[in-house]
Amino acid sequence: MFEDLKGKAIVVTGASSGIGWFTVEQLCLVGAKVTAVARNPQKLSELSEMTGCHVIVADLANVAGIEIVDAELGRVDGLVNCAGLAILEPCVDVTDSAFDQQMAINARATAMMSKLVARRMIAQQQGGAIVNVSSQASLASLTDHLSYSASKGAMDAMTRVMCAEWGSHNIRVNSVNPTVTLTPMAKVGWSDPQKAAAMTSRIPLGRFAEPLEVVQPIMFLLSSAASMISGVTLPIDGGFVAG
Repeated sequence: MFEDLKGKAIVVTGASSGIGWFTVEQLCLVGAKVTAVARNPQKLSELSEMTGCHVIVADLANVAGIEIVDAELGRVDGLVNCAGLAILEPCVDVTDSAFDQQMAINARATAMMSKLVARRMIAQQQGGAIVNVSSQASLASLTDHLSYSASKGAMDAMTRVMCAEWGSHNIRVNSVNPTVTLTPMAKVGWSDPQKAAAMTSRIPLGRFAEPLEVVQPIMFLLSSAASMISGVTLPIDGGFVAG
């Protein structure tokens, strides 16, 4: 599966943990030439030693970080915008700082990274694929998620605009919208059975997602198997949004 990704140059942001980390692992296993981007040099070093990926240390919330990536990138066939930040606050207590931080990394960094990658793809004249890792929080109301939901909603809206503008260059752009995904950090955050049950009770399949259940749809959307799919917002949520 995903043999056509072998040799493809794919950039993954937010690669030092979570879904980004697992995405790099799986892409390297099928022979993709992966560039992993994140802020944490130690974690990126560990990931590179484990997978052989190329790494770029950069804070994508800042223009300088985007410029670092732009200066180091060569050919690009695919991009996974996985860099993200979640700061949860009640609506009546939402702070401008939390709102701005989440918009900077979840929305603006996605726009800037997609722009610099799309420019390369257009110059290469061979198309490509971009996958934005959004959230079920952009599709359903969740308590304390005002800023986070707004940033992920912006990501989904950008997905549709990019699809419309870049389709003529054979660049496909899609979003995936996972539910809680049991990365090591999430396992700790959702370790309270009562807290977990309150969420899983809203998921028709009755459980959270495993990392591979999110990564494999990302890889599908990067691959030629999804060659006619663009502009999609794909829930990977066990039916949460439909429920």
